[in-house]
Amino acid sequence: MGKAWAAIDEQGRFVSVAVLDATVAAAPGWREAFAEVANALAQSPDGPPITYADFSAAAPWVAYAAEAGPAPEKLFRALGVEYQPVPAAPRPVSAPPQPVSGVPQPVSGVPQPVSGVPQPVSGVPQPVVDMPHAPWAVQSAAIPNQPPAHPVSAAPASSAPASPAGPAGHDVAPTPATVSGPPADVPPFDPYAAPVRRIKPSAPPKRRTGLWAGVAALALVAVVGGGAGIYALSSDEPGEPETPPTATSSGFPAATPLAPGLKPWAQAALRSPEERALAVAGPSMVFVEVMFTGYVRNKAGGALLDKAPVTFSRRCSGVVVQHEGYVLSNSQCVQPTPDVLVGGALNAVANRLVAEGSLQAKDISTYTRTRLNTSVLTGANAGDQPETRLYGQLNIAKGEVTDSPAIAGTVVRALPIEAGNVALIKLEQKNLPTSELNTSASVNPETSLLVLGYGTTDTSFRAATYTVLSKTVTVTGIDSSTPLNPYRINEDLGLYSRGGIAIDPSGRVVGMLDNDVLRPDKANRLVVPVSAMTALLQAAGVTNALGKADNQYRSGLDAYFAGDESTAIARFDEAARNSPANLLAQSYRQAAVDSRGPGDDSGGSSWAVPVIAAAGGALAVAVVVAVAMLLARRRNSRF
Repeated sequence: MGKAWAAIDEQGRFVSVAVLDATVAAAPGWREAFAEVANALAQSPDGPPITYADFSAAAPWVAYAAEAGPAPEKLFRALGVEYQPVPAAPRPVSAPPQPVSGVPQPVSGVPQPVSGVPQPVSGVPQPVVDMPHAPWAVQSAAIPNQPPAHPVSAAPASSAPASPAGPAGHDVAPTPATVSGPPADVPPFDPYAAPVRRIKPSAPPKRRTGLWAGVAALALVAVVGGGAGIYALSSDEPGEPETPPTATSSGFPAATPLAPGLKPWAQAALRSPEERALAVAGPSMVFVEVMFTGYVRNKAGGALLDKAPVTFSRRCSGVVVQHEGYVLSNSQCVQPTPDVLVGGALNAVANRLVAEGSLQAKDISTYTRTRLNTSVLTGANAGDQPETRLYGQLNIAKGEVTDSPAIAGTVVRALPIEAGNVALIKLEQKNLPTSELNTSASVNPETSLLVLGYGTTDTSFRAATYTVLSKTVTVTGIDSSTPLNPYRINEDLGLYSRGGIAIDPSGRVVGMLDNDVLRPDKANRLVVPVSAMTALLQAAGVTNALGKADNQYRSGLDAYFAGDESTAIARFDEAARNSPANLLAQSYRQAAVDSRGPGDDSGGSSWAVPVIAAAGGALAVAVVVAVAMLLARRRNSRF
């Protein structure tokens, strides 16, 4: 069924990890039950809070602080799985972790620091390729004042079946680890206890007063009148600028009040073709959420399984393909088939019954599975359709948002799975940033693509925050068994990336992400070719067309990446004004300003600044000389 592991995070804290086996997670209902039971336990009064989790991994996992006790045991028992630790001889760990409060409870094994199911190991976990070495993993000597840890136990000896038709899971118990430490009477180590000298700011120099202050004031007036005050005089005490400097050495703003859903400069090398491709496609990404409300009934006779209506959501990604508000997304997400729809409704009913105390959490999967083929989701009356509400969000998105910045929408047309599993949505807002489809794209095995889709690291589903993720992937093969010839890729962006896009080096769309049903984990590693997307648009009478703001934005990117900041600023200003939802236009506008350096935001000729400054300085000198001569004449006249 799964494993329970003892682990240490990057901060050296003990955690316990429950991992659902990948084969079990691929069986219908188990992944959802694992995530929902974990969340239900965390929300109960005495339940263990979740420290880390990845429910969209091939082998879903959830981690708890060691102080929470035997949380993995509670989770597996709530799922109806027998949990029986197997004792094993301990082995010393040569790299003890940092001090933590409390001691870990019995769990099984030590995980590799990766997302997904860890492999059994003995002793210290070894670092994985492309993962940084954690400080505790390379420590050769004992860490001062580390409290002793109890030995951990092995993996469960028995397991429960994944589904009525699926095989039972089985695992070999890894060798556990123990940690030795100093005596308990040693005082805790405090790295901040030693006295340290602090650097204090020096007091500003005293300001000069008297006659020279008066002369300086007259000179300041003259310089300001000449138009070059900022070049002629400087204060004895530095003042605060109106806008704090935010530029990095690369010219891109280090901090910005804007919140675009994707930051290309942080996900690719600066000024690289990859950054530009992400910048082109990023603004058009849409987070899609569909909320269904209805009643679950028996197919035979229409009797209600539960008298109260049930509401549940489906979330995925999409892309704007027409600036008037047309979006392409995943059909099974926005318009699921009846079996998927009733499965989601039954799952929601079961979770409500658990909250009410009339159903145990371990029975959620059984409740859903046994009623799946005999139930139907309807509206208030047996013959009505359930209520459906669809919303789209650009940039950073949050779940269960129905007002601004969420945009209401409707499904215009949807293709079934065998025809591409692509849906066309119409959002009720215009002037949206748009992506361009590459209708002549040629994709072959070993081709490198950039993929984009929404994802989250939050463990609470209800109000999770979603941002646009990106990754460079490689095409591993093309499925020629279907007329569409979809292609498979070697990486996945996560559960909510279906409906996301694959783009070419210029930022044009060459396909849409979908889940690969032939994989055990159903990961979103299938790319539906752009031909299915264009076929749906043609059938709906919609043209993939860029708007005026889209062309202005791309022109600004061309100028920015060519080093022409003045032109880039003007184009980004126009794009942001005509398409306010394009926050990347505003971000790149600020990057162009910062790249030019201070005092160069007017776009005028470079020779004008020193000429005006020189003229202002000359005028200031003339005024000072005139004042001095006038004072000398008055002094001589008195004598």
